[in-house]
Amino acid sequence: MQPEPWLRGPLDGVDPYLMPAAHALTHALEDLGRAVANVPADALWTRPGGAASVGFHLRHIAGSIDRLLAYARGEALSEEQRTAAKAEEEPGAPDDAPRLLADAQHAIAAALAQIRSTSRETLLAPRGVGRAQLPSTVLGLLFHVAEHTQRHTGQLIATARAVRDVR
Repeated sequence: MQPEPWLRGPLDGVDPYLMPAAHALTHALEDLGRAVANVPADALWTRPGGAASVGFHLRHIAGSIDRLLAYARGEALSEEQRTAAKAEEEPGAPDDAPRLLADAQHAIAAALAQIRSTSRETLLAPRGVGRAQLPSTVLGLLFHVAEHTQRHTGQLIATARAVRDVR
């Protein structure tokens, strides 16, 4: 078994200042595949104890990464992104897991690509978040992409265990 990504050394093409975020995203990428593989199809949208479902976490990981990366690039959200955000909690079909997992994996890959293409000189550039344009920076947003993804990955893992163990 390999050590966790942060203990495997630098990732090619990633600035050392952004390496912790890239390692966290790599770790989430690996954890998601393992966790989702064990979720029965009919439990994808189950909300044990009212917790968010595995399906929601997958959908939210993909959507939040997309939105946060847009802000990091200095872009406003599109109407499509806003509509998708509102629909994240709506249950889908039991066989959605492969597509939702692929969407989350694709979003993480996009985040890693954006991290690789971000120059150190832009890290402290101001960025506005949301309609209120709350203050952040490129660095703040890229870090938040990583920690937010890790948070939802952990919740997904716990929910996946709960729905699997109730069976």
